[in-house]
Amino acid sequence: MKYLICIIQPGKLDAVREALDGLGITGMTVSEVQGYGRQHGKTEIYRGAEYEVHFLPKVKVEIAIDAAQEAAVIEAIKAAAGTGRIGDGKIFSLDLEAAMRIRTGEDGVAAL
Repeated sequence: MKYLICIIQPGKLDAVREALDGLGITGMTVSEVQGYGRQHGKTEIYRGAEYEVHFLPKVKVEIAIDAAQEAAVIEAIKAAAGTGRIGDGKIFSLDLEAAMRIRTGEDGVAAL
């Protein structure tokens, strides 16, 4: 099993959700987060005054999947969230040792 953590632009969340639905991914956890990468924020102008925004709004999507789905899921997220510009985000893949569905007691891939 794999645990994917994806940091994407907020406006791309619906496209990513639809792409994952098309692959049969039945659940995900979404959080609104703030952060920056290589761009280190951005400069904006408000009422004629220039100021820096260090932390940009992002969305964190967490998904537990079967290891066999990893390549297809990563490609779907990349295609749905990518614009080719800086700030598109990142995808992290971690090994997931165990999972259990609390209601039924199912474990492993059956719990996903």
